[in-house]
Amino acid sequence: MPQAPEATPNDRPIRSVDELDEVFRAAEKSTDKFRIGAEAEKFAIKADGAPLQYEGADGIVGIFDALADFGWEPERELPDGPVISLRRGGASITLEPGSQLELSGAALPDLHQIEAEFHNHLRELAPISKKLGLTWLGVGFQPLARQEDLTWVPKQRYAVMREYLPTKGHAAHDMMRRTATVQANYDFSSEADAMKKLALSLKLSPIIHAMLANSPFKEGKLAGTKSVRGEVWLNMDPSRSGLIPGIWGVAKPTYRHYVEWALDAGMFLFKRDGKVVANTGQTFRSFMADGYEGHHATIADWKLHLQTLFPEARLKNTLEVRGCDSLPSYLAMAVPALFTGLLYDARAMDQAIELLSPLTLEVVSRDRPALIRQGLTAPLGEKTGAAWAQGVYDIASSGLSRRGRRNAQNEDERRFIKPLERLLSAAEAPADDLTRGLAPGATLSAADAIARCKI
Repeated sequence: MPQAPEATPNDRPIRSVDELDEVFRAAEKSTDKFRIGAEAEKFAIKADGAPLQYEGADGIVGIFDALADFGWEPERELPDGPVISLRRGGASITLEPGSQLELSGAALPDLHQIEAEFHNHLRELAPISKKLGLTWLGVGFQPLARQEDLTWVPKQRYAVMREYLPTKGHAAHDMMRRTATVQANYDFSSEADAMKKLALSLKLSPIIHAMLANSPFKEGKLAGTKSVRGEVWLNMDPSRSGLIPGIWGVAKPTYRHYVEWALDAGMFLFKRDGKVVANTGQTFRSFMADGYEGHHATIADWKLHLQTLFPEARLKNTLEVRGCDSLPSYLAMAVPALFTGLLYDARAMDQAIELLSPLTLEVVSRDRPALIRQGLTAPLGEKTGAAWAQGVYDIASSGLSRRGRRNAQNEDERRFIKPLERLLSAAEAPADDLTRGLAPGATLSAADAIARCKI
């Protein structure tokens, strides 16, 4: 009788909590191998304002077919299932639940190469976008669509999230289908380096989000806030989002601090033999201790669970910063540039930690809603958001200068944050540019949305 194949380390049951830390230790890299990965989500609308749908030749399906001409390979969850992403080399094109298109770029050594990758992606999209009459929007919240105007991307995880997340926060479906973001991923060399970067990123996130707040519209009207997306995230499942309270105020946080937080977040699902098993709401701690319907927790389950956690900054095999609205192309590089200057230069990181040392969890939690609504004019502790943002900008600029990564024109990476100087000088955000000249109560037409929000 043939023996069953031996389980791989990822598939065998977890024997101790220590194994959970090892997922992060295995991702540690020497500093010479540090790379940057950028992710940018965007919406598409037609000339009449109708949102992009998943199905059909004029939807995501048609776009994916067209992108195959550029060497993008389709990916399915099941052999006969729908295409839910594309891959080419180290990059992928993925979908959020409301057909937001995301470029998850390759891990690259500098921001100049990331910019080239981003613009090449837009060039590849241009012919099919023109054919279908689509305009891509670089904004953090869908400016026109209602929930009922949108379809659902047929990804297994999204079906589970669709049912479960609204039980934990009323903005769940808005988060899934009407928000878009710019994110960036960073490497770490050790436990101390990873946790230092994570703790700093959690403090930075509300400030950098306020600097780049870019979603003032909802269903065709001014929403009365700089970032509708930011307000959505205040009303999400608190066990898996937010600022990770257990890391604040800890002198030397460890992987175990993050693991303990992640263990108490509710799960969505795990997979066995390619099939989804939904165990919504069970914490990973409970799954490890008690199992679920005869199944026991594995390292593969743990890695999947880590991907379903949505704090402002999170650990996986990289550190991912996630707190910013999607942006127009002239600003999209500002997010990875700011964090690169702050996280990939040792002096800048120490200076940023010192600058932000007065900010406690209590202060940031109290003032974060006002930062989202008002942007940089809001108070944050004893200073305005604008004062904190200027300090962050100056430190990031120095960090980028010391990195010394230059393009063919001999420009260093500071060029990507230069557009922020105008906004900072006026304590404004991109949302102020989007709304300039609009009267209170004005209705946003499709033409207005395209003109103001196009990427």
